[in-house]
Amino acid sequence: MSTTNHISTKWMGNMAFESTNPSGLNLTIDASPDDGGEGKGLRPKALMLSSLAGCSGLDVASLIRKMKLEVDDFSIETIANLTDEHPRYYDSVTVEYHFHGSNLKEEKLNKAVDLSVEKYCGVMEMFRRFAELKIVTVFHHKS
Repeated sequence: MSTTNHISTKWMGNMAFESTNPSGLNLTIDASPDDGGEGKGLRPKALMLSSLAGCSGLDVASLIRKMKLEVDDFSIETIANLTDEHPRYYDSVTVEYHFHGSNLKEEKLNKAVDLSVEKYCGVMEMFRRFAELKIVTVFHHKS
Protein backbone atom coordinates (compact mmCIF):
# COMPACT_ATOMS: atom_id res chain seq x y z
CA MET A 1 0.00 0.00 0.00
CA SER A 2 1.38 3.41 -0.91
CA THR A 3 1.42 6.43 1.38
CA THR A 4 0.41 9.86 0.16
CA ASN A 5 1.44 13.18 1.68
CA HIS A 6 -1.01 16.01 1.05
CA ILE A 7 0.28 19.51 1.74
CA SER A 8 -1.88 22.63 1.31
CA THR A 9 -0.10 25.86 0.41
CA LYS A 10 -2.10 29.11 0.51
CA TRP A 11 -1.13 32.48 -0.93
CA MET A 12 -0.95 35.07 1.87
CA GLY A 13 -0.55 38.09 -0.41
CA ASN A 14 2.44 39.68 -2.14
CA MET A 15 5.05 36.87 -2.39
CA ALA A 16 4.21 34.99 0.83
CA PHE A 17 2.65 31.54 1.18
CA GLU A 18 1.72 29.40 4.17
CA SER A 19 2.20 25.66 3.82
CA THR A 20 0.75 22.95 6.07
CA ASN A 21 2.64 19.91 7.34
CA PRO A 22 1.37 16.54 8.65
CA SER A 23 2.96 17.50 12.01
CA GLY A 24 0.26 20.14 12.41
CA LEU A 25 2.87 22.92 12.27
CA ASN A 26 2.74 25.36 9.38
CA LEU A 27 5.60 27.17 7.71
CA THR A 28 5.83 30.43 5.80
CA ILE A 29 7.53 30.65 2.42
CA ASP A 30 8.54 34.07 1.08
CA ALA A 31 10.82 35.56 -1.55
CA SER A 32 13.72 37.84 -0.71
CA PRO A 33 13.25 41.62 -0.98
CA ASP A 34 15.42 41.44 -4.14
CA ASP A 35 12.75 39.19 -5.66
CA GLY A 36 9.77 41.29 -4.53
CA GLY A 37 9.10 39.55 -1.22
CA GLU A 38 9.55 40.69 2.34
CA GLY A 39 12.01 37.98 3.35
CA LYS A 40 9.72 36.89 6.21
CA GLY A 41 9.62 33.23 5.26
CA LEU A 42 11.75 30.30 4.22
CA ARG A 43 13.07 29.96 0.68
CA PRO A 44 11.85 26.93 -1.31
CA LYS A 45 15.18 25.64 -2.63
CA ALA A 46 16.90 26.08 0.76
CA LEU A 47 14.01 24.16 2.36
CA MET A 48 14.93 21.22 0.14
CA LEU A 49 18.39 21.20 1.72
CA SER A 50 16.87 21.36 5.21
CA SER A 51 14.65 18.41 4.24
CA LEU A 52 17.67 16.46 3.05
CA ALA A 53 19.67 17.15 6.23
CA GLY A 54 16.66 16.58 8.48
CA CYS A 55 15.72 13.27 6.86
CA SER A 56 19.25 11.87 7.08
CA GLY A 57 19.79 13.42 10.53
CA LEU A 58 16.75 11.61 11.91
CA ASP A 59 18.15 8.32 10.59
CA VAL A 60 21.59 8.95 12.10
CA ALA A 61 20.18 10.13 15.45
CA SER A 62 18.05 6.98 15.64
CA LEU A 63 21.08 4.79 14.84
CA ILE A 64 23.25 6.64 17.42
CA ARG A 65 20.61 5.70 20.02
CA LYS A 66 20.22 2.09 18.80
CA MET A 67 24.01 1.56 18.69
CA LYS A 68 24.36 3.25 22.12
CA LEU A 69 27.06 5.58 20.82
CA GLU A 70 28.40 8.54 22.79
CA VAL A 71 28.10 11.73 20.77
CA ASP A 72 28.20 15.14 22.48
CA ASP A 73 27.13 17.09 19.43
CA PHE A 74 26.15 16.33 15.84
CA SER A 75 25.45 18.70 12.96
CA ILE A 76 24.99 18.48 9.21
CA GLU A 77 26.30 21.09 6.77
CA THR A 78 24.62 20.95 3.36
CA ILE A 79 26.36 22.87 0.56
CA ALA A 80 24.66 22.89 -2.83
CA ASN A 81 25.58 24.27 -6.24
CA LEU A 82 22.79 25.90 -8.27
CA THR A 83 22.90 25.75 -12.07
CA ASP A 84 23.24 29.06 -13.93
CA GLU A 85 20.47 28.38 -16.44
CA HIS A 86 16.75 28.53 -15.64
CA PRO A 87 15.09 26.55 -14.27
CA ARG A 88 17.91 26.68 -11.71
CA TYR A 89 18.36 23.47 -9.71
CA TYR A 90 20.98 21.81 -7.55
CA ASP A 91 23.33 19.77 -9.76
CA SER A 92 25.75 18.88 -6.96
CA VAL A 93 25.31 18.68 -3.20
CA THR A 94 27.87 18.05 -0.46
CA VAL A 95 26.49 16.69 2.81
CA GLU A 96 28.94 16.99 5.72
CA TYR A 97 28.22 15.09 8.94
CA HIS A 98 30.09 16.58 11.92
CA PHE A 99 30.38 14.54 15.11
CA HIS A 100 31.81 15.98 18.34
CA GLY A 101 32.79 14.00 21.42
CA SER A 102 35.49 12.51 23.60
CA ASN A 103 34.59 8.89 22.85
CA LEU A 104 33.63 8.83 19.16
CA LYS A 105 33.48 5.37 17.61
CA GLU A 106 34.34 6.40 14.04
CA GLU A 107 33.67 3.03 12.41
CA LYS A 108 30.15 2.77 13.88
CA LEU A 109 29.33 6.42 13.12
CA ASN A 110 30.48 5.91 9.52
CA LYS A 111 28.18 2.87 9.35
CA ALA A 112 25.25 4.97 10.66
CA VAL A 113 25.89 7.60 7.98
CA ASP A 114 26.23 4.94 5.27
CA LEU A 115 22.96 3.27 6.30
CA SER A 116 21.14 6.59 6.07
CA VAL A 117 22.74 7.58 2.75
CA GLU A 118 22.44 4.20 1.04
CA LYS A 119 19.37 2.59 2.58
CA TYR A 120 17.02 4.67 4.74
CA CYS A 121 16.83 8.32 3.66
CA GLY A 122 14.13 8.79 1.03
CA VAL A 123 15.00 12.45 0.50
CA MET A 124 18.61 11.43 -0.24
CA GLU A 125 17.25 9.01 -2.86
CA MET A 126 15.18 11.80 -4.43
CA PHE A 127 18.23 14.10 -4.60
CA ARG A 128 20.25 11.29 -6.18
CA ARG A 129 17.89 11.49 -9.19
CA PHE A 130 19.03 15.00 -10.16
CA ALA A 131 22.25 15.86 -8.31
CA GLU A 132 25.72 14.46 -7.78
CA LEU A 133 26.05 13.79 -4.05
CA LYS A 134 29.28 13.98 -2.06
CA ILE A 135 29.18 12.62 1.50
CA VAL A 136 31.80 13.76 4.02
CA THR A 137 32.09 12.64 7.65
CA VAL A 138 34.16 14.77 10.03
CA PHE A 139 35.12 13.73 13.57
CA HIS A 140 35.93 16.41 16.15
CA HIS A 141 37.60 14.57 19.05
CA LYS A 142 37.56 16.27 22.44
CA SER A 143 40.16 15.22 24.96
